[in-house]
Amino acid sequence: MFRQFLSRLHRYEIRIRKAVNNPRQGNFHSVFKGSGLDFSDLRQYQYGDDIRAIDWNSSAKGHGTYIKLFREEKEQTVFFLLDVSGSQQVGTPQRQKIDTAREICGVLTLAAVKEASQVGLQCFSDQNERYLRPGGGMKQAYRIISSLYNLEPASKKTNLSRTILHALEMLNRRSLIFLISDFVDSGYELHLKAMARKHDLIVINLYDKYEQEVPAMGIIPVLNVETGEKSWVNTSSPFFRSAVAEQFQERKKSLERICRQNKADYLAVESSEDFVPLLIRLFRVRRYQKERSASK
Repeated sequence: MFRQFLSRLHRYEIRIRKAVNNPRQGNFHSVFKGSGLDFSDLRQYQYGDDIRAIDWNSSAKGHGTYIKLFREEKEQTVFFLLDVSGSQQVGTPQRQKIDTAREICGVLTLAAVKEASQVGLQCFSDQNERYLRPGGGMKQAYRIISSLYNLEPASKKTNLSRTILHALEMLNRRSLIFLISDFVDSGYELHLKAMARKHDLIVINLYDKYEQEVPAMGIIPVLNVETGEKSWVNTSSPFFRSAVAEQFQERKKSLERICRQNKADYLAVESSEDFVPLLIRLFRVRRYQKERSASK
């Protein structure tokens, strides 16, 4: 079974790489390379220097005009925050949200290590379920993929706020972070905004189609997989179905709005759909944005 899982990830990665590759550049390194420049040093302004590089704070001290020198970020740290709480175990016996989450995380791990990135992983519920510090090479990729496949979470609850805060404290250098979750939680918004400001953040919002539109099946028992509580609901009630749909849309729109306002990428993925075209579209947009930024 693990070999089938790994083989599927390799096929996905090949599809993404072929589609995203820039014919002029021959690779999609721009998807994972360092976003921006690291400050290196100051030197006095010389005729012909770009005035946009002037450090006005240093120049204001009256000892001359100085410009900032930068060096390109050659190595990028790619870090995955993967929600493995009980709410991810929603879907059909053949396909749950957690299955899609593991595959997305796995295929992106393969893609990242091939671009010489340092890749790390934290699987979380309301606690740290598994942590692998960033490392490089295919050995690290297989270590992460094996963890994704074999992990059995100890808790079914969720605490996004604690997880994001822990990642902010742990990752000192600006990194590319993939936060993969269904975001069925509250109180995490301020920490998410802080993460988007400090890091290059990609939010992948997983959901099941029945969370968006409940089918009319009469009065049925519903189990909250995180708390273990069971309740009976009338799924044929127009009021109930409308309330569920409105709650889902409001949570989704709120998360998307936070990402847009804080310049984080946002991607919604329904767990039963083919996620590869969605990732391809996301990476094409990111590459185009990086090329535009580099040309300015």
